[in-house]
Amino acid sequence: MRTTQIVLFFIFISFHLYGQEYTVDDRRAIKLYQEGEDLTLRRRYDEAMEKFELAVKRNDNFLEAYRKWSQLLLNKGDYPEALQVSIKGDLKSAGNIEHKASFAWLITKIYLKSGDFDQAVMKFQSSQRYFSNALKASHAYKEMDEQLSFIESEMRKTKQIDKEKLPVPLNEFYQQYFPVLTADSRQMLFTKRDGIARTDHEDIFTSTWDGLSWSSPETLGNNINTVYNEGTCTISADGNILIYTSCDAPDSFGSCDLYIAYKIDGKWQQPKNMGEKVNSRYWDSQPSLSADGSILFFSSNRRGGFGGNDIYYSMRDKLGVWSVPVNVGAVVNTKFDEVSPFLYFNNELLFFASNGHLGFGGMDLFSSKISKGEFEMPDNLGYPINDQQDQLALFITAQRDYAYYTENSIRNGVLDRSYLFRFTFPEEIDLGERLIVTGGKVVNEKTGEPIVASLALVNLENDSTLYEFRSSGDSGQFMMIYPDKAFSGLYVEKKGFLPKIYNVEKDSLKDIKNMEIGLKPVAKGEQFLFENVFFDFDKSELKPASKSSLSRLKKFLLENEQVNIVIEGHTDNIGEESYNQDLSMRRAKSVQSYLIENGIPASRLEVMGWGDKKPLVPNSNQSNRAKNRRIEIVIN
Repeated sequence: MRTTQIVLFFIFISFHLYGQEYTVDDRRAIKLYQEGEDLTLRRRYDEAMEKFELAVKRNDNFLEAYRKWSQLLLNKGDYPEALQVSIKGDLKSAGNIEHKASFAWLITKIYLKSGDFDQAVMKFQSSQRYFSNALKASHAYKEMDEQLSFIESEMRKTKQIDKEKLPVPLNEFYQQYFPVLTADSRQMLFTKRDGIARTDHEDIFTSTWDGLSWSSPETLGNNINTVYNEGTCTISADGNILIYTSCDAPDSFGSCDLYIAYKIDGKWQQPKNMGEKVNSRYWDSQPSLSADGSILFFSSNRRGGFGGNDIYYSMRDKLGVWSVPVNVGAVVNTKFDEVSPFLYFNNELLFFASNGHLGFGGMDLFSSKISKGEFEMPDNLGYPINDQQDQLALFITAQRDYAYYTENSIRNGVLDRSYLFRFTFPEEIDLGERLIVTGGKVVNEKTGEPIVASLALVNLENDSTLYEFRSSGDSGQFMMIYPDKAFSGLYVEKKGFLPKIYNVEKDSLKDIKNMEIGLKPVAKGEQFLFENVFFDFDKSELKPASKSSLSRLKKFLLENEQVNIVIEGHTDNIGEESYNQDLSMRRAKSVQSYLIENGIPASRLEVMGWGDKKPLVPNSNQSNRAKNRRIEIVIN
């Protein structure tokens, strides 16, 4: 939960600070104290602390001076010293209930800030008799009570994680933060900063993993990094779409804008501002792309939100146009700050940092499940993923073995350095169905030349596209993600070529490494297996799961108006030959009828039933017979 200045202000005023009445009548000590208060109002805090310390040395029963001195030490981030001073004051306040309450509250806050949660809970609970009814009715008390009850519960569910600082040659810069990786976990991008001042320069750097170690970080390239600040970024699973933040550039619409760049033939093309439809006159930053680059989440302080920084999303259509951003809503966003969104690879979990939801203090990490387009109530990731520090920039690998993040080094309450860390991701946090990452290349089957093709992984149960990628033009390389248990089909398409259609489970695509997909140029006599067309046993009516393949065959015919086809039905050898011949013809006609009903002229569609006369493989077992029960498309 957010630790606000209101709470600190409450400490100053809510315990009857007695106007000009003090716990001592030492005029010299009181004068030092009043000088300290004046310096505090003028924000000369170090000098003020000196005055409060002198007041205590002058009279060691001066409770108000102990309290003000400790409060300033707390604000400075010197928790051990603040605790020591407040405990001395607490001991001196024996018999004074109002001051005992004041010091109990302050000591609890110090324990919270220093991450000593058990002591914070113990101190708060043991001090209840000092807290007045008026205090217990206040918002600040209720907020503190709720937070400590939450912490007490969470500490009983502590997760076992092993944090490790990423080794050299990483972490050699003054600051490095917001790490993101490609789906194969072999390329990392992060923001590098030359110092801790707001004016220090930011660039995007990258490092690759060779299986043994990370390479020396290099700039992402002159196309991306400029004289302006290029910072927090996100990359598609295959490493070919980059969206990043650039601040104060000449073509920006606000203080910081989002830019997009595409990698073609292994090189980043000139980036473009995502435009005023996506960007605003305000701060737009910290992007997170879905695995296939079709959904973008980011944080913005634009008007119309729920708080300071809210999380928004935009969607890319088939033409590559991004929609007007939509606020994810009040379930996720609060009146405070929600930042650093991260959409997990399955598009079902949104991770983010917030100081508006119940937590351990500062910015905590949360997850919200996405179900049918709606965001569910966020869950705190728990201790020790979250602690008293600000947690930001979480990235979980597709293999779910590690979570990468940024850890700050604090000195005297001020940011000193920032480093890249990772930890083993705990199994207790449900990430949904396991994912399999595999790669390969698409080539022209006749010439062997690489092809830029689209690859769509589709859930056959509801015809929803899970992921959509493109192969690279210079190499034909692609990277795909498969849900482990989904009933899915893979469609590889390129205008002017016959599509390649797979059933992921039946064709065992998840087990294939370095998969090579050959596409045939459209030509008379060429044919392709029309996979994912389903019929019940001994039936010819198309099942609903056939919709994905049927719609793509329609698309192919609309794109190639000069092409006529023969729809061929085939069966296995179970049953009478004449019956199989008739069944195969009826099934072919069912496909023909669908296409005619959807606008394809009947003159372009012939049908043929072959029964069991043309098996692909011997009908020697159940698996082979399943392969022989099929529809094939022949170019006529």
